[in-house]
Amino acid sequence: MKTLILYATKHGAAHEIAQRIAEIIGGAAVHDLRTNGAPAVSEFDCVIIGSSVYVGSIHKEAKAFLTKNADSLSGKTLGLFLSGLEADKEETLFNSNFSADILNIVKAKSFLGGIFDPKKAGVFERFVMKAAAKQSAYISTISDGKIRQFAEAMLK
Repeated sequence: MKTLILYATKHGAAHEIAQRIAEIIGGAAVHDLRTNGAPAVSEFDCVIIGSSVYVGSIHKEAKAFLTKNADSLSGKTLGLFLSGLEADKEETLFNSNFSADILNIVKAKSFLGGIFDPKKAGVFERFVMKAAAKQSAYISTISDGKIRQFAEAMLK
């Protein structure tokens, strides 16, 4: 099965997750939607799309890709992943960011964790994390176990 993994990220968590999925699946093409766009979906049997979440929304590049390729994706094995620090809102985030048509055809979807790195965060992001989450140091909630489960579900 020829696999394409697409992601959109601001600080790198979705990139890291995409790379880890690719290692498990083996031979997958990995592309950053924010800088490289995407190859033709028709060339792949399986498409995995991931995005980090900011203020409850996925990146506009991921949304645009989904809108532009909705018809093509309906005939593919499709997986979705989100990255961020709000794992407790997983179902709400999937439902608010993806159409029912897309959610009805996905083989696997998962919230795979995120990273807060104050060195990569802007002043406002650091302020929000310190005030709202009482977090000012580096933190990673990326789950290798969840990544493995997701990748293995896509391979079945």
